[in-house]
Amino acid sequence: MSEAGPPLDDLDALIRRVDPDRWLSSRYVADPTARADLIALYAYDHEITRAAQVVSEPLLGEIRLAWWREALDEIYQGRPVRRQPTAQALALAVARRALPRALLETPLDARHADLDPAPFADEAALNAWLDAAYGAIMAAAVRMLDPVADPSSVRSVARVWGLSRLPRDRLPAAYDAVRAATGHLAAARAEAKALSPAAFPAVAHLVLRERVGRQRQGFGDRVRLTLAVLTGRF
Repeated sequence: MSEAGPPLDDLDALIRRVDPDRWLSSRYVADPTARADLIALYAYDHEITRAAQVVSEPLLGEIRLAWWREALDEIYQGRPVRRQPTAQALALAVARRALPRALLETPLDARHADLDPAPFADEAALNAWLDAAYGAIMAAAVRMLDPVADPSSVRSVARVWGLSRLPRDRLPAAYDAVRAATGHLAAARAEAKALSPAAFPAVAHLVLRERVGRQRQGFGDRVRLTLAVLTGRF
């Protein structure tokens, strides 16, 4: 994988375009360096998520994911990091936030499942994948914004967020999506309430989950996010 990607200064613009909900929630991080580190994390998530979306066969997706595993090796082994904007920005974020490798490698491992778009076998398999693909990234975001926060404290929030983005044809047979979402959401609200104000922007975008696939509301989205951040509730 040799693509250079956007310049470092354009990562924020990239996430604004491809991940507008999380970009918008990142605006509520007051410290510009912490906000940049969060954007680097979301850019990494974008890169590993699209590995299965931009290839014509699974082997090419495996190559893209292997490229990012090698980049993590460079970052965590203190070696020169490849000149790719997201990798460079992620290296800075990891150094500044002392981010454990597991929080970045777990979602990378999970994205191999995307190369076989078959439905998950059952609810347990689906939840395990949601925890790995979405939970680890959200835990990393919380850890970046509040170093003393418990990384496992946002599991239900991540499950709700992940379900809102998962194609229906990946759900297990006879899966009751309404029941599952209701159960996860009740727990997610309790998790969000327990977060510190500093960490809340890592989960604030959940308030926009029901607008997925619909026309953006602009000012309305900002109002909903502002109320969520002010109250610490969805």
